[in-house]
Amino acid sequence: MENRFHTGRRLARLVADRTGRPELGHDAEVVARVLPFKVSEHVADALVDWERAPDDPLYRLVVPHRDMLAPADFAAVEAALPDHDRLRRVVTGIRERLAPDPGGRPAPGPPEAAPGLRQPSPDTLLVLPPQGQTCHSYCGYCFRWPQFTGEPGPRQAVEDPGTMWAHLDRHPGITDVLLTGGDPLVMRAEALARYLAPLTGRHRYAHVRTVRIGTKAVSFQPDRFLTAPDADDLLRLLDGVVRSGRHLALLLHVTHPRELEPAPARRALRRLHATGAVLRTEAPVVRHVNDDPAVWARMWRDQVGLGLVPYSLLVARDTGPRRYYGLPLARTLSVCAEARRRAPDLAGTARGPVMVTELGELVVDGIARLPDGPAFALRALRTRDPALAGTLVHARFDPTAQGWGDLVPYADHDRCLIPYRSPAPVPPPGE
Repeated sequence: MENRFHTGRRLARLVADRTGRPELGHDAEVVARVLPFKVSEHVADALVDWERAPDDPLYRLVVPHRDMLAPADFAAVEAALPDHDRLRRVVTGIRERLAPDPGGRPAPGPPEAAPGLRQPSPDTLLVLPPQGQTCHSYCGYCFRWPQFTGEPGPRQAVEDPGTMWAHLDRHPGITDVLLTGGDPLVMRAEALARYLAPLTGRHRYAHVRTVRIGTKAVSFQPDRFLTAPDADDLLRLLDGVVRSGRHLALLLHVTHPRELEPAPARRALRRLHATGAVLRTEAPVVRHVNDDPAVWARMWRDQVGLGLVPYSLLVARDTGPRRYYGLPLARTLSVCAEARRRAPDLAGTARGPVMVTELGELVVDGIARLPDGPAFALRALRTRDPALAGTLVHARFDPTAQGWGDLVPYADHDRCLIPYRSPAPVPPPGE
C-alpha cells in the first residue's frame, strides 16, 4: 500500500478543509515554512479530531500552529511570503536561531564512533541508517527537525552497514544495538535486513544480546505491518532476530492514548507480538498534548492491557518550538509522580522523568530539601563511564528550568545523603 502524506501547502489546504477555518490553514502554511511538518493519511483520517481543532491534542502534536513561532517571527514570515528570496533569508535566520546546528546533530551527547554511529555507553551502539532518517509523520516537538527541512548540511547517518559490522567486530563489549532515526521502520524490509540479517544467526556477533528499534509506525502508519507489500518480509525479519536467541525490543513512541485506539493499530500490535518481540513504550511530556497525569495514567493502563511495557517518561529535549511544547521540569516531575499514583502496578516499569544530557541519561528522582533550599535530585542511569551509573547529583531548584541546560548542579556530593520528598500533586492543565 502506498504511503501518502500531507505536507507544505497540501497540509495547509487539509487543515483549512477539515476544520472549516481558513485562518488555521494560513497559520499552518506560515509556520511550516520554518518548521517541517508531514502528516500521514492514517493520522489525518484516524487520529486528529478536526472538530476540536486547534485544541485537539493530536492536532497540537502534528499540525503547525502559529504559537510555535514568536509573534515577530510569524509576522516576518507572513510578510515575506510573496517574495521568494526575502522569504528564504527570513526563514534561514529564524531556523538558525531556533536550531544553531542546522544539521540536526543530536546534542548533547558523546562523540561519534563513526558518522551515523554513536556509543552512549560502553555496551550500547546507536545506529542511524540513512534510509531511516525520516518518519511517516512528524511530531512537532521532535529535536531532529532540522534534518527534515531539506536544507543542505551534515546528516547523521551510517552510509554503509559494513561500518556498523566492523565496529561491532572491534568492540566485543557491545551487547546492545539500537536502530533509531527518524524512524527505521520507514525503510523497506530489504534495506533494514542489511542492518539486521547478520543478527538472525547465533554465532557471529554473539556478544550482541539485545536489539532495539525505535519507531512510531504503529501509531502513524500501522499498515506498515498489515498491507504494505513487504509487511510479511518485515515481520519475518523481526522473527528471525528473536529466533536467534536475542532480545528484540521495539520502542514504540506513543505520546497520547488515542494513538493506539484505531483498529489497524491494534491489528499491527497483534502481528508484532506474534514475532516474539517485546513492545515497550516511551514519550516525553509536552505541553498541549499530554501534560496531564490523567492522560499518562490512562495511557499506561491501556498499554498494559495491550501487552505493552511502559518504559520511559521523558523530559522533552530543547527543540525549535520549545516555547510552544516546553514545560518546567518541576511540572514534568509532578505529572510523572501523580500519573504513577493513578496507574496500575504493572505500569511501574516506566522510568522517569528521564533527561538526555552530555553526562548520559539522568532520571529526576524528586526534589531534595537541602540546608540552603530545595534542589532537584538527579540519578545517573546510563553513562559512558559505567562507574558513574547510580551516581546522585543535586541541581539548584529553578521553577522555570525546562531541562539540563537550565540547571546549575551542586558540586558537593555529600548532599546526596539528604532525603527526598515527593513532588506536590500537579494541578489540572490551565490552572
